[in-house]
Amino acid sequence: MTAAAHGDIGEAEVLRRLRGVAATAARLMTPAEGVAIEMINHSENTTYLITGPDADARLILRVHRTNYHSPRAIASELAWMKALREEAGVHTPKALPGPDGALVHHVATEAVPEGRHCVFFEFLEGDEPDEDNLLSSFPGLGEVTARMHRHIRRGWTPPNGFERFAWTFETTLGDRPHWGYWRDGPNLAVAGRKALLGRLVGVVRDRLAAFGSGAERFGLVHADMRLANLLIHQGDTRVIDFDDSGFSWYLHDLATALSFIEDRPDVPDLIDAWLEGYRRVAPLSAEDEAEIPTFLMLRRMQILAWMGSHAETDLARSLGDEYTDVTCDLAETYLARFA
Repeated sequence: MTAAAHGDIGEAEVLRRLRGVAATAARLMTPAEGVAIEMINHSENTTYLITGPDADARLILRVHRTNYHSPRAIASELAWMKALREEAGVHTPKALPGPDGALVHHVATEAVPEGRHCVFFEFLEGDEPDEDNLLSSFPGLGEVTARMHRHIRRGWTPPNGFERFAWTFETTLGDRPHWGYWRDGPNLAVAGRKALLGRLVGVVRDRLAAFGSGAERFGLVHADMRLANLLIHQGDTRVIDFDDSGFSWYLHDLATALSFIEDRPDVPDLIDAWLEGYRRVAPLSAEDEAEIPTFLMLRRMQILAWMGSHAETDLARSLGDEYTDVTCDLAETYLARFA
């Protein structure tokens, strides 16, 4: 959610109105008195920690942005999370039903009369992986990712009406992007940059077409396994926030785990550690491994497109022009190898 979703009001007013939605939603689950509401993340969706009068009674509330997912799509996300938890040994947070048994609630207030979809989750213990010690986390991440993929490859049958996005070339960098057009990314006015990245996009498109999207390579994925969506607790890798989950290449999940850090010098070691963990559970062919750089660039450009359509967000501002500078450097390295 962004200020633009509310017209010309400022960010402080956006947050005030969303807090009102959160307070109204919280009354569905906890007594009105003695409840603490703490915002823990505000980006696309807004997430709150709700603590009842008993300090141990904690739950997570996610207030969804508008015009992204339908109630059916949100219910589909929750259905896969439940199946992963119960059938694949993947620790995901439980969605908590309200008094009426519903998992997805539409909550409106006087300040937000159009309302927002809201979901409650159990609170999970854990910490985000330490960026200074990622090498120790990536084998576990690869292993849990393989469990998720194996669950789909073995033929999990989605419930009737299952609805999630497809993350294909066309819906990331092509003519029907979910997150915006890459040409609208920041800092592309410098001479030659659009031409350089246009060449990159063409090579990525052709290589993905040759790679193919058969069932062994393409299925339901998390699609946003960056560090902020992982919790490590007593050696257990827990996966949260399936809001972007949908149908894509399985290798997309590795690329998203390296979001924003593709230029780190230890990326080859991180990839090797991820592959080591993945292969404990499921095979990965030499052809798959060889195409990892293509998926890293696909994801890098997907984020660049997102920045162009979300320039007012804190994340886009924090990444700044440097993100584009590094993207161009990475593109030159990739094209020297694959063009």
